[in-house]
Amino acid sequence: MNQGLLNSLTDTERLLVAETERDALKDLDEDELLALHDRVRRARTKYLKNYRRAASAAVGAAGGRGRSFPENQRSRDKAELFELALAKVSREVAAAARRSSMELRSERIEAARQAKAAGPEMRVAEPQSAATETTTRGTRPRTVKTTGGLKKDASTRAMGARRQTKRDTRRAGAK
Repeated sequence: MNQGLLNSLTDTERLLVAETERDALKDLDEDELLALHDRVRRARTKYLKNYRRAASAAVGAAGGRGRSFPENQRSRDKAELFELALAKVSREVAAAARRSSMELRSERIEAARQAKAAGPEMRVAEPQSAATETTTRGTRPRTVKTTGGLKKDASTRAMGARRQTKRDTRRAGAK
């Protein structure tokens, strides 16, 4: 990274960038990585927003986008620095999520193997609830179809009825 840019950062920003180094990231768990990801994303967004606002304001004064480009270099560099830091943290979050997913999967597989190996005599019988009793008798609980609310459903039915009435009156007039 550009040393001049790092020197221009505030202490808080410098510490935030230091937290995204590989050695610092490997000691963090998934929740800590997500919190760091959120903080870095906010910093990146801040400088990106500052850059865009200053760049759009400078276009009119400079006479064009090309001429105003060099005037906002520091904010652009800071936004890029935090974008790179965000990418590092994002990769670590993905790796941590993958690791925890694999751990949970292996735990579930192991639990299923143990339950299968225990045999039917070792399994604990669960009490049947009212919902399972109705399904065992052959009657299924009725599902309610809704598309977002009673008013919307009623409106749709009414629109269909109006359309059908319009067709019927046209047919009656044609006879």
